[in-house]
Amino acid sequence: MHPLRRLYGYARAYRRNAVLGTVYSVLNKIFDVLPELLIGVAIDVVVNREASFIARFGIVDPMDQLVALTGITIAIWVLESLFEYLLALKWRGLAQDLQHELRLDAYAHLQQQPPAAISEARSGRLMAVLNEDVNQVERFLNTGANELIQVVVGSLMVGVFFFAMTASLAALALLPVPLILIGAFWFQRRLQPRYSAAREAAATVSARLDNNLAGMATIQAYTAEEAELAHVRAASDAYRQANAEAIRFAAAITPVIRMAVLAGFAVTLLYGGWLVLQGQLGAGSYAALVYLTQRLLWPLTRLAEMTDLYNRSMASVQRVMDLLDSPVPAPPSGRIETRPRGALAFEDLGHAYAGRVALDGVGFAIEPGQTVALVGATGAGKSTLLKRLLGFLEAQRGRITLDGRDLADIDPRSLRRQLAYVAQEPFLTDGTVAENIAYGDAAPDAARIEAAARAAEAHDFIAALPRGYAAEVGERGARLSGGQRQRIALARALYRDPAVLVLDEATSAIDNETEAAIQRSLATHAKGRSTLVVAHRLSTVRHADAIHVLENGRIIESGTHDALLARNGAYAALWRLQTGDA
Repeated sequence: MHPLRRLYGYARAYRRNAVLGTVYSVLNKIFDVLPELLIGVAIDVVVNREASFIARFGIVDPMDQLVALTGITIAIWVLESLFEYLLALKWRGLAQDLQHELRLDAYAHLQQQPPAAISEARSGRLMAVLNEDVNQVERFLNTGANELIQVVVGSLMVGVFFFAMTASLAALALLPVPLILIGAFWFQRRLQPRYSAAREAAATVSARLDNNLAGMATIQAYTAEEAELAHVRAASDAYRQANAEAIRFAAAITPVIRMAVLAGFAVTLLYGGWLVLQGQLGAGSYAALVYLTQRLLWPLTRLAEMTDLYNRSMASVQRVMDLLDSPVPAPPSGRIETRPRGALAFEDLGHAYAGRVALDGVGFAIEPGQTVALVGATGAGKSTLLKRLLGFLEAQRGRITLDGRDLADIDPRSLRRQLAYVAQEPFLTDGTVAENIAYGDAAPDAARIEAAARAAEAHDFIAALPRGYAAEVGERGARLSGGQRQRIALARALYRDPAVLVLDEATSAIDNETEAAIQRSLATHAKGRSTLVVAHRLSTVRHADAIHVLENGRIIESGTHDALLARNGAYAALWRLQTGDA
């Protein structure tokens, strides 16, 4: 389907505004063309006096004719200005409203996608769609739509006046118009794929810059500035070359159109003048036709710019609509109406990525109120198991139950309201400390915020900030240390008061003293809820009710800390490695 039709189908709620904007554009163009005709009428009054065109309406005196003509001119200019104002309000208002809705709908659609789908699409490309592509649609509606309408209306009006005055001259003067339009569409078909390629190249540049800005500390630490600059240069050069392909075609449009315009104007000037000399055309009509030729043909020179803007916009519309039309997995209908007890069972879980096994027959249980830990080397399958629990991965084998209910039958949003997740690299929104702790709560409770911060051993450092709980954390928590970010993320989880608490290396970025304090606090606040802990630092799981050791996607050992040490297996080897016991 053509992108313009897709946009029209999307913008149902704004069709009335689009129709009004079109009407105002048409009326504005009508009153914009009329002054050229009035110039011919004025010349006709001065030359023919009592025998002029206006005299036919009962105004015989030439001075009275000029006064009437002046009044009509003023009225036309006022109406033209009025409709210019109204069309600007409608088209620009429509542009703002539609870009606002497009961006919100596209972002809301993204939020319904699983995280894996978003990561596969590349964040830079998605940012280009949400920002530049949506803004490109806005630019087209701001100016391009009105200009296209006015070119069509102006061409029709001038064509009617030409044929009404002299058909033979009209046929010659307007001959370039269809050639101009055919040429514009010929260029358009060849520009569309080039602009699509340019948009993709722009997305690659955006992705590279976004990735490098996020990792600037690592780039500088490894003195890789020159290498990364070369990567950016290559991506930017690819974008430049893709744009150059489009520019080579777009730049040729205006000169071609100007030659066609010159041909039409020369015919009017020469052949029209000859008709006047032969007495077949009046001087006023000749003047009007010369001005109308300019009024018709010179705006067509902007077809290049309009075609350029149109093609860029249609490429952007295509990308935004493709995003909106991307399928969203239908969630299960089951809901959790009351707070669950927190009994979790992992039954024969299996998962593979492109043939590489990540989980292979993993099974264990967490009783209500228990703390269970998963440990193992990187790549053992711990993260995959958490993604299955949180509903971020589609089940391949086995099932997970909560209080006996299969999670596959529960709406992930309903499930996640009963869970609190603390990631190894916590995400903080660009807001205040209090807003991050009460994240997702429409009516935050200040007392609960402070209580959660105290439980996470975060209150003291928060109180020391210049504005305390009202202090801004910066983008992604950039104004805080890694340990401070983790403690706020932990406070956010405790503020939610979940039935199940999931900690993924939640204390990896804090010192041993703070870790010990948090462990004591968690021992108190974990009562009444089930806790699943993923850890590399075994000191954080010493007091867990059960510890499962994962290796190559399988559980190879299970037991308490003391029992696993006594077994002297893989866990004991990890413990000795971390404590320095040879």
